Amino acid sequence: MLTFLLRPLLLVSSSIAAGGEGAWWDLIRADFRLIFSLTLFFVNLLVLALVLYLAGLVVVSRKRALLSDAFIISLLGTVLTTVFFMFIPYRLLALALGIITWLLLIKRLYGTGWIGAIGVGILAIIIFLTVTVLLALAFGILSIVIERFFPFMILIF
Repeated sequence: MLTFLLRPLLLVSSSIAAGGEGAWWDLIRADFRLIFSLTLFFVNLLVLALVLYLAGLVVVSRKRALLSDAFIISLLGTVLTTVFFMFIPYRLLALALGIITWLLLIKRLYGTGWIGAIGVGILAIIIFLTVTVLLALAFGILSIVIERFFPFMILIF
């Protein structure tokens, strides 16, 4: 759920970094693409596990939210959701199955109910977006994103 909701943000920031020179994938040498893909997968997995752990600490408590459980949730959720999107031709159905999978994993491994699982999911998205915006501010690319993709917001700032 979280990975597929935030993937457009990653692609937008990558295309901005490429300077509008075609696809960002073309900027990576062919012999480094597998290493880049694996590195990106593991970095995303680690970040997602940390975000789920923090959200679990807030929502379900320190006793039930373990970093190992957050890592298992992020690994299984990412792999299963990717499989759904690869093999189910209807994207809306794949998205619904992915969201249900994430919620089931959170519910099962954190030992909470459906409301708690939804709370962990929503809080994880809020934490991830907050960290992403803060990092964008720190690296100075937020103004580029706003100018390029949200020209109506220039009037606000």
